[in-house]
Amino acid sequence: MPRKKELSFEESLGKLEEIVKTMEEGSLSLRDLMTNYSEGVQLAKNCLTALDRAEKTMDLLVKEGEDGTVKEEQLEIEGE
Repeated sequence: MPRKKELSFEESLGKLEEIVKTMEEGSLSLRDLMTNYSEGVQLAKNCLTALDRAEKTMDLLVKEGEDGTVKEEQLEIEGE
């Protein structure tokens, strides 16, 4: 069975926003609300995973020293 393509952060966020908008309209049945909620939880998890991966990728910033050498520094994010 072919593997399901993983959505990008932008795709997951867009679908999540659509689900929230649909749910806020208040016209869905309970069954559809539960289905959308479940999908939304999975999309939110995908977004958090993508953000975590991006943060880990950026953890080391490469800077050039005064003497021309390259040094790595940990990325410090405000509020952490």
